[in-house]
Amino acid sequence: MNGLGTVLLTLGLLLNIYALFAILIGIRRDDRRFLESGKGGLGALALVSTVAMGVLLYQFLTNDFSNNYVFNHSSSDLSAFYRFSALWAGNEGSLLLWEWLVLVYAAIAAYFPHREAEDMMPYVNAVLLAISLFFMFVLNFVTLPFATMSPVPAEGMGLNPLLQDPGMVIHPPTLYAGYVGFAVPFAFAIAALFTRQLNDTWIKVTRRWTLWGWMLLSIGIIFGAQWAYVVLGWGGYWAWDPVENASLLPWLTGTAFLHSVMIQERKGMLKVWNVMLIIVTFLLTVFGTFLSRSGVLASVHAFSDTTLGMWFLVFMGTTLAASLYLAFDRLPLLKEDNQFESVLSKESSFLLNNLLFVGSAFAVFWGTIFPLISEAVRGVKVTVGPPFFNQVNVPIGLLLIFLIGICPLIPWRKATWRSLGENFLYPFTAALVFAVVAYVAGIRKTAALLGFTSAVFVTATIVLEFYRGVRARRKMTGESVLVAFNRLVLRNRRRYGGYLVHLAIVLMIIGITGSSAYQVEKVYTVKPGQVMGIGNYQLRYDGLGETARGRVGILYADLVVTEKGYTYPGVLRATKEFHPNMDQPTTRVGIKGGLKEDLFVILNGWEKDMTANFKIYVNPLVAWIWIGEYLLVAATLFAIWPERRRLGRTLRTSQADD
Repeated sequence: MNGLGTVLLTLGLLLNIYALFAILIGIRRDDRRFLESGKGGLGALALVSTVAMGVLLYQFLTNDFSNNYVFNHSSSDLSAFYRFSALWAGNEGSLLLWEWLVLVYAAIAAYFPHREAEDMMPYVNAVLLAISLFFMFVLNFVTLPFATMSPVPAEGMGLNPLLQDPGMVIHPPTLYAGYVGFAVPFAFAIAALFTRQLNDTWIKVTRRWTLWGWMLLSIGIIFGAQWAYVVLGWGGYWAWDPVENASLLPWLTGTAFLHSVMIQERKGMLKVWNVMLIIVTFLLTVFGTFLSRSGVLASVHAFSDTTLGMWFLVFMGTTLAASLYLAFDRLPLLKEDNQFESVLSKESSFLLNNLLFVGSAFAVFWGTIFPLISEAVRGVKVTVGPPFFNQVNVPIGLLLIFLIGICPLIPWRKATWRSLGENFLYPFTAALVFAVVAYVAGIRKTAALLGFTSAVFVTATIVLEFYRGVRARRKMTGESVLVAFNRLVLRNRRRYGGYLVHLAIVLMIIGITGSSAYQVEKVYTVKPGQVMGIGNYQLRYDGLGETARGRVGILYADLVVTEKGYTYPGVLRATKEFHPNMDQPTTRVGIKGGLKEDLFVILNGWEKDMTANFKIYVNPLVAWIWIGEYLLVAATLFAIWPERRRLGRTLRTSQADD
């Protein structure tokens, strides 16, 4: 099977070169035959990469330890579930996944093109094939997924215990699918620059691609946080780790891009800004892959391979230089159709929104790479810790949340003070009343009070927008409330789906604010039968026990939890797992979750006489982060889904073309 996999990757490299050059020749000669041949090569390449992925997956599922990558990341005692997820546990498999996703997206874009962008498609295909060529080169000459072991070992090294979690099945592939999703809008932007079609066509065509990539990246980030919360055992879900930051960077600039393109669509403004944003966003997705795969910065998420890092730097540098040259060459064609008329306008609020997102991205980027800069300048790696990131991003985050509430209330072009007063009256009043009640109730921390109050302000704004829309429709049609609401939302998916996405962000902000500002932590060393107290909880330690799962030894501590006199059924169990290929045990925390708060217990250490040391946290409102995540996914899918009228038109057009 290793031979077959190697042949497939070699064939893929040759097909990639052929398809790219055929399209470039077709563009140069304006020859449809070469363009179609290159497109066919792209389709064949997507098929070959799919088969290569299937071969590697088959080797994992069948414990084929003749493959060096399978040997290093799997073992016969792993369940099929984790053998499947081991496919992307290291550099070789994860980069093959990157390549496969690029080609799947490229094939979808090529074979299901938009009529409005037909002239751009050869250039789009060429850009995506150029990206694919880099990864195909790496897979053939730098990081080899089908390298052979000789002699063939009887057993594999096994999967890193930290990766043996359901989060491993969701987090990496969704994160990568989100990364690659931004390659398509990037390709269309470069195609628009090449063809000089710098109106809003490329933005309209890529809107769903951008939303799709943004949604998947959001899922990847939040599931990664949830995974870290359960597995790493440090009491939190976000540590400003370099690889965590690298995934956040394209999310920040991608979110800015999603908002700024609305201004170009509506007003023909920010053309240069949008082109630059999508270039930067795509490069940051590659940077995120580089950071996690090169090992240039210490991270629990990183894989060390400095040779691979060098190739990524060359690719990023070349892409940046070529993109900027093309963009600056087309600057005369990127003139604004309109100018900002007033500071009090929706356009201005969107621009401020963008500046804040980009400012946050710059701060995170600077803090992330600062250890490399300090080492290059002073010879010492100076690490930037969470206090820096929090000091910069908390104020920016609060302003962004406030802007989410402001934007729907401000009209396009220019607002009057009277209209602003009318629009802001109810949301502002609701926020002010909440702030007073919250302060009296004991919420005195400034950041927490501002965070919760901003959340109430945004929620009131969203409710007001739904109310006004339903009221206007009922006045026009005479429909009942439910019918008017249903038809209003279904016929304006983009607008009201966006409001629901904002509501999802609000729920996550509530969870982040509560858990950050009011987390309680205590450490106890106790003997069996003794009780520990934290918040409203009493935890009785009943002693240690041992069990096993395959070759994994498990030491566990059982705790009986009582809250305000009520004893919860069963026990809360915190464990240490001993894996045969690991020098240190791994932690599995005990969590009793709820909408109000999580009780979070870590077994730190123990003695032969069963004395045990525990670190216990009470994390308020964490569940709302995960609830917000699910709403975000549902709302984004709702916004992406075509409206019924448009879907019908599309089907009729396709039938007419056939």
